[in-house]
Amino acid sequence: MGNIVTVERQILRKNDDIAAENREIFRRHNLFVFNLLSSPGSGKTSILEKTIEKMVPKYRLAVVEGDVQTDLDAQRISRFDVPVVQIVTKGGCHLEANLIQNALKNLELDQLDLLVIENVGNLVCPSNYDLGEALKVVVVSTTEGDDKPLKYPKMFRVSEVMIVNKIDLLPYVDFSLENVRKNALQINPNLQIFETSCRTGEGIEQWAAWLAEKVETSRSGN
Repeated sequence: MGNIVTVERQILRKNDDIAAENREIFRRHNLFVFNLLSSPGSGKTSILEKTIEKMVPKYRLAVVEGDVQTDLDAQRISRFDVPVVQIVTKGGCHLEANLIQNALKNLELDQLDLLVIENVGNLVCPSNYDLGEALKVVVVSTTEGDDKPLKYPKMFRVSEVMIVNKIDLLPYVDFSLENVRKNALQINPNLQIFETSCRTGEGIEQWAAWLAEKVETSRSGN
């Protein structure tokens, strides 16, 4: 068991070194980068689509898409006419910093204000891997249990934002906004929380306005 732990630490240390290089690249380009995470089916790609709709008129945006087998999400994003780089992990449950660094070679970073990394749908493995992003955004949905933060505490501990999606379904599901907030803030008292519906658009404006402030701060070099 000791050897397994040692190897894992070495892998994470190497990943963190590359993540630090990525972070410096982003800093030099005044580029704001966030890592979008969730379990499968939470509506993560729909959140990304709504985010692009709100941000693109004012900001230059690109997306790095992570998926286990397909490029279906990248196809969805390509209709917005923004640069998209697809990473297929071929079964891997998370993105790593070296994959992001390679993806950056396909983007003109001087021409961007915002880079969104859509990670593989998983609430476990991606929480261990720094990609060089400014922050992690975790999406949960009302079709999942409101105990998700308690079941996957590290993901909520390392994230700065939690988006509770599909709130239009609240009348039809056994899900408590009060409980998910309480459970999440118990893990991370500093978590910024947004409640959204991609179907009705509720909450998207507030999320996009918060994100725009982050992009503006990054563009100013702060």
